[in-house]
Amino acid sequence: MPAMLRLLSTLAFTLLLAPAGFAQSLTFRDILGRPDRPQPDHKIAYGKDANQYAELWLPAGKGPHPLVVLIHGGCWLAELPGPELVAFLADDLRKNGAAVWSVTYRRLGHTGGGYPGTFLDVANGIDSVRSIAGKYSIALDRVVATGHSAGGHLALWAAARPRIPDGSVLKTADPLPIQSVVGIAAVPDLAYASDAIAYACEDKTVAKLVDLDKRGKPAAWADTSPAAMLPLGVKQIMVSGIYDNLVPPAFAWRYQAKAAGKDKVELATLDASGHFELVAPWTPPGRTVVDLILKELK
Repeated sequence: MPAMLRLLSTLAFTLLLAPAGFAQSLTFRDILGRPDRPQPDHKIAYGKDANQYAELWLPAGKGPHPLVVLIHGGCWLAELPGPELVAFLADDLRKNGAAVWSVTYRRLGHTGGGYPGTFLDVANGIDSVRSIAGKYSIALDRVVATGHSAGGHLALWAAARPRIPDGSVLKTADPLPIQSVVGIAAVPDLAYASDAIAYACEDKTVAKLVDLDKRGKPAAWADTSPAAMLPLGVKQIMVSGIYDNLVPPAFAWRYQAKAAGKDKVELATLDASGHFELVAPWTPPGRTVVDLILKELK
């Protein structure tokens, strides 16, 4: 079953399980179908491929502006929505004084997607903000990373880049420092997710992402999975929707337990929320996510 059909059927199952008082769960189609989708100020390439670019969302005023690095999800798959799904989140952050660097990247199904291309794209995309920071008055000493679902995994991974083992093809010099991460329905443990997220994101997706068959365990997790790279050395807030049946709160709970004694990992489990309310700022859960990110920028 294609990933999009899996996603829709899982969301329908979630609604059947939800209590009567819970409003109908948003789908990504609800978000993408809104006629008022905002647009970024600039679209800036960091590579030659059509998928190697970032959207820059700039607030009013002269700056310097604190920076949110935003990474979209979509099961790491080319067939699912990209940065357009987090446009409303980016716009709300922009309206509240943050510059947003919304990075997209090659995914499974794109030429060059998977290991190492997906990870190198995210790394290069994030680091490339240095080349435009002066022009747009961006404060690189005030950087928070955030991402939704698979993008939450990549946001955590971005903060973990100094922990990448020597000898890994993903090891790069001087990654952009990140002061904290807000993981929105994030997938922090790829070893656990390889089975736990298989229904929503297609079987073997995580294995393909990390090239598990060729690299084997534990090497495939050592430079790709935040849970295997602890301690990250930065504050992490894991936000979950209590009714999220795609990335349930158990992902965050297990990760917090694994990080205990190593990293500061806080949990924010939000009522009346499934998977997509978290990136819809017009909903109460989405508003809470915005507020959590803005608080980390102060």
